[in-house]
Amino acid sequence: MTASASLEQAQPDRRPLKRLGLRVEPYLYSAPAVIIVATVMLVPLVIGMTYAFRDIRLLNPFSGGFVGLDNFRRLAADGDFYLALKNTVFWTAASVFFQFTLGLILALLLNRPFAGRGIAQALVFLPWAVPSFLSGLDWAWLFNPVVGPIPHWLTALGVMSQPENILSDPDLAMWGPIVANVWWGIPFFAITMLAALQSIPADIYEAASIDGAGPFERFRAITLPFLAPTIAIAVLLRTVWIANFADLIVVMTNGGPADRTQIVASYIFTTAFRRLDFGYASAIAMVLLVLLMIYSLLIVILRQTLLARA
Repeated sequence: MTASASLEQAQPDRRPLKRLGLRVEPYLYSAPAVIIVATVMLVPLVIGMTYAFRDIRLLNPFSGGFVGLDNFRRLAADGDFYLALKNTVFWTAASVFFQFTLGLILALLLNRPFAGRGIAQALVFLPWAVPSFLSGLDWAWLFNPVVGPIPHWLTALGVMSQPENILSDPDLAMWGPIVANVWWGIPFFAITMLAALQSIPADIYEAASIDGAGPFERFRAITLPFLAPTIAIAVLLRTVWIANFADLIVVMTNGGPADRTQIVASYIFTTAFRRLDFGYASAIAMVLLVLLMIYSLLIVILRQTLLARA
């Protein structure tokens, strides 16, 4: 046996360690981001979930103990919660429907070349840059008949008998934040749909035109199928955001009048930061989290079905 062969046998085989290092290396690169996400999101989430099983009221110095499912039993008999849940469904469905419809129309218009399209795109996307708090204040002023023009316009059109603030009408108050939310959220769908439209090959439309397909047929047979996966994800994201979006409600109506604009997210805010009952607010938040997770799962399954059929 030669000296070199003896030396190789004496040295330990480092190839398993090298293979292990290659496998672990990608996780080491992503570890900082994972640690930050876990610290910033998961840790507060877990702590907040534990609050749902405790009695935490800041005005009660003897609170803080474990109460089990008492907060959820209280929630099951809470009529205000069910009213807020009903308002949340209406608020979310109406906002998403009008945002998506108007956003898709704008995307179709902006997808066609015309003079000044760049300026038009900037104007369409401008509401997205306005802070939601400021947007709520602006629209609250617009609906105020003392300083805003909207009640006077509606009176001139015959919609209202006299200029009144619809935010103080229990039957119409919800439409104020919905209008503000639609105006503020249209750019999200317009940007998303425009990007998806520009990814559709133009050759498909040309072939369909040669075959005699009209604009409606091209939209139904080409545009919608290509946009379907993007629509599913965009609607999913926007629905979750709007269901959790209490800024406009708090700024414009504060949940009133008579809780007719109170949604679950604003009810959580009111319970936690005005009634200072963090245990009960955490229980409400957990129920909202479960409902949104179920909804998200259904939308993801629907998207996978659409992709499988494409």
